[in-house]
Parts: sequence; structure tokens; C-alpha cells
Amino acid sequence: MNAHEIAEQFVLRLDARDWAAWTELMTADVVYEVPQSRERIRGRDRYLQFNQEYPGDWHVVPKVVIGEGDRAAVWFDWRVGGAATADAQVFFELRDGLIVRITDFWPEPYEPPPGREHLTERW
Repeated sequence: MNAHEIAEQFVLRLDARDWAAWTELMTADVVYEVPQSRERIRGRDRYLQFNQEYPGDWHVVPKVVIGEGDRAAVWFDWRVGGAATADAQVFFELRDGLIVRITDFWPEPYEPPPGREHLTERW
């Protein structure tokens, strides 16, 4: 798969909760960051657990997917319970056809909700 396809599949597999296929897109040592909440997760297993534990009936719907070489980005709509809640962007860095770094940008800075400190580090 090329960068565009990897980014698109990342979002589609995440939304489908196809965890086995989703984790195949990332290296074991992937780094996930959310600048607005100053959170970082190191490692695919922790990032998987973070998403599996995320509360609510959430969905991600891609609007625009771009990618070339070792970079890709997705502009997506994030929904909880069927109502649109936010536009957001996710940026990917790839190495050897796998995602090594993920950076999620949300519209506003926020304090992370309690209960995920066991998976994240703050900066």
C-alpha cells in the first residue's frame, strides 16, 4: 500500500474497530501525540488499548485523504452517538510501509479526561 492507502485504511479500520487489521498498519514502537492535550502514547499495544477503552459510540469519517512517500494526512469528522462533534486532522509519518508516528490535531486545546493516565505521558 502507498501512503494514501495506508492513511485511508487507518481511519476505516479504526472506525470499524477491526483491531487486528488496524494494528497491522503500525510499527510496534509507534508514537501517538495529541498536541492540544499534550499527551503522548508510546507503543502500538498502548495505543490500541487507548482506542479500545475510549468511551462512547464514536466514529471517524474521512473527508479528505492525502499521502505521498512517507507522509500522509486525513481530515476527518469525529462523531459520538451519531452527532458531528468535531473536525480534526491526523498526520502520519511512515517507514518501510508502516506508520511510525501519528499526530492528531483537534480544534481546541483541552485537558484530557481522567482515566487514561496509565497509557499516556504529558509534556
